[in-house]
Amino acid sequence: MDNATFFIQVLNGVQYGFMLFLVASGLTLVFGIMGIINLAHGAFYMFGAYVAYWLATETNSLTLGTLLGLPIVLALGFVIERYAIAFLYDRDHLYQVLLTYGLILILNELQLILWGTDFYSVPVPEALSGSIPLTDNQVYPVYRLFISFVCLAVAAVLYLVIGRTKLGMMIRAGASNREMTQALGVNITKIFSIVFAMGTGLAAFSGMVGAPVSSVFPGMGDQILIISFVVVVIGGIGSVKGAFVGAMIIGLADTFGKVLLPELASMVVYAVMALVLLWRPQGLFGKPA
Repeated sequence: MDNATFFIQVLNGVQYGFMLFLVASGLTLVFGIMGIINLAHGAFYMFGAYVAYWLATETNSLTLGTLLGLPIVLALGFVIERYAIAFLYDRDHLYQVLLTYGLILILNELQLILWGTDFYSVPVPEALSGSIPLTDNQVYPVYRLFISFVCLAVAAVLYLVIGRTKLGMMIRAGASNREMTQALGVNITKIFSIVFAMGTGLAAFSGMVGAPVSSVFPGMGDQILIISFVVVVIGGIGSVKGAFVGAMIIGLADTFGKVLLPELASMVVYAVMALVLLWRPQGLFGKPA
């Protein structure tokens, strides 16, 4: 592998890692803070991609379609939390698994009713459709770099919100001790609704910005859900920083695994997870039980 090819694969791995971070950060927020095992997280990713395709087709603009689609998925997440998830906080995780699996079936059926079984492509915005030359015969798409910068900006905003704002302080307090936080006058019910809507929005946004890179198709969220759980486990449940580091590790491992070990590519990310758990069973940034 020459230097130019290696550099391109690093860029691909980092860009994939950023995409995984958007999905996994929402998953780790919901799982780590609310204690909810949300199997429907991948379905929200798929739903975001389809909403982006639909609105981009109607407006002839992916940017406008994303801006219009985000309030829709945020509202969807808020409604689902209020009228379904909220009843499960004091129940066993089995109830959460059954409910969120039911949500997968509902969202998949809704997708089939609205958009059918066809595969769709979302065009890259014209302003970002170019490529950057790396060598005389190798180029790198501008849109992939744009995805990385957007995901990095979202990561920075998420870090500031969780770690530097009053809302973030209440979220962290609620994760640490829900009863005490509520006794101090914090509306923890509202906080949890916001957290679940944020998680839904992050998953859907990842599907929206990633739609031009891959086709939009039924069940596209299933694989991303599995990989996102791997990222969360590696980084440590409830840690946004861990989700970022874990996403970068898995993004690079998956990319180079497909290049260097194509016959074992499907095993590489799980081997990495196993090695991390042997070293730190709680994940890289997780708290020991």
